[in-house]
Amino acid sequence: MGYKEIYQRYTQSIRAGTLKPGEKVPSIRVLAEDLGVAKKTVEAAYDILIGEGYLVSRGARGTLVNPELFIKKQPAETPQLVLEDKSLKHIIDLRDNKGYFRLGIPSLDEFPYKKWLLLSGKAIRAMRPEEMLNPPIMGHPPLRQAIANYLNISRGLNCKAEQIFITSGYKSSIALILQTLSVQNDKCIFEDPGYFFGQKLLKRIVHNLHYTPVDAQGLNVDYLLQHHHDAKFVITSPAHHSPLAVTLSLPRRQQLLQWAVQTKSWVIEDDYDGEFHYTKKVIPALKSQDTDDRVIYVGTFSKTIMPSMRVSYIVMPTELIGKFKETGEIIETSQPLLPQKILTLFLSEGHFFKHLKKMRALYQQRRMMVYSALDKVYPGLFAYEHTDGGMHIVVFLKQGVQDVQLAELWNSFNLQVFPLSSWYSQKNKRYGLVIGYTNIQSEQEAIAALSLAYKDTMALFALA
Repeated sequence: MGYKEIYQRYTQSIRAGTLKPGEKVPSIRVLAEDLGVAKKTVEAAYDILIGEGYLVSRGARGTLVNPELFIKKQPAETPQLVLEDKSLKHIIDLRDNKGYFRLGIPSLDEFPYKKWLLLSGKAIRAMRPEEMLNPPIMGHPPLRQAIANYLNISRGLNCKAEQIFITSGYKSSIALILQTLSVQNDKCIFEDPGYFFGQKLLKRIVHNLHYTPVDAQGLNVDYLLQHHHDAKFVITSPAHHSPLAVTLSLPRRQQLLQWAVQTKSWVIEDDYDGEFHYTKKVIPALKSQDTDDRVIYVGTFSKTIMPSMRVSYIVMPTELIGKFKETGEIIETSQPLLPQKILTLFLSEGHFFKHLKKMRALYQQRRMMVYSALDKVYPGLFAYEHTDGGMHIVVFLKQGVQDVQLAELWNSFNLQVFPLSSWYSQKNKRYGLVIGYTNIQSEQEAIAALSLAYKDTMALFALA
């Protein structure tokens, strides 16, 4: 990515009104690390933006969109949101938070709790009497704006606040999309292997569910075109596949988008941990390459901030905003307002960028700790395929297919791993373990945890 693209992203966002006069933008250092480019590249873009009057530098206070900038308001594309009289339901994850290698849980020991508490107090003090009504169905407008700003700069999207729909999690997002757009016999394609709990949901709500295999280049689009060209929906995780953590290759991305345009189908992009990349090669969102608005982007803060927030979001194609709003008014109960206001402050004041930067460095270290611990405790038992990012690793059994038994054994010691084979729906399977590493604080801790099951693990494979 060059300085021209960064410049274009900012000017586009400012002219569209998604970045407003007076809003703070990330520092040069933070944005450079987030985008995986040199600081000089961002500095060059900022110099031009400042020179043209789009941005102003306030020294230690940071860089802002010029407060004196006048942006002509665009005509509203959708009706103004209204508050609906709906009962409030907050989905809470009540599962045990313990477990050495539990998947999908961000670092609990390095979260900026003090900053979060300060922002919480600030949000509470700013609450107004009229905000005691039920919150807007599609989400708190300032949060929708902050999410659009973040996605446009960091994930390369070109979306507006009115395209953002706040939901209570991945399952809520997928269910809302399908209930809005699908009819009973529409064919839906899911990756094989694919997200374990996503499979369970789809088997309940989709009548015509099929699978397409995933290999080292991601979703096998040739297989999709050969066997399921008539599909209406494809659900994929192209940045870091769940669970294999591979990336959808550029030729396959282009092939998939071309198919969606030709068949008027929809690609649902699950970008669940796309923020976590550990090399200078930043993996773009598939949606950033979607020029025909056929990709419906799904994101979450469960992996970047905390699962208990229960805040996820959908980026709706512009032509579908009305349909989503209509469906949301029927089936959605809207999210509690206070957490949305706290999250808005966390994003708009720049804390989210800083937190992601810190977590990338931390997770890269912790991933290597777990690899090293596995090599020391179980040398020769597993094979690895190193990937560029994500929040978990997959280790493949070099011999045998007893990953279910092995996972059950390890989980009896509270390691909380998943057998890879259980994520598959078709006959061709690979065998191994899916292991989270984000809350491992030292290699010694990882070694101690893995050693708990050593004797029984050796016995299991000796009996194979």
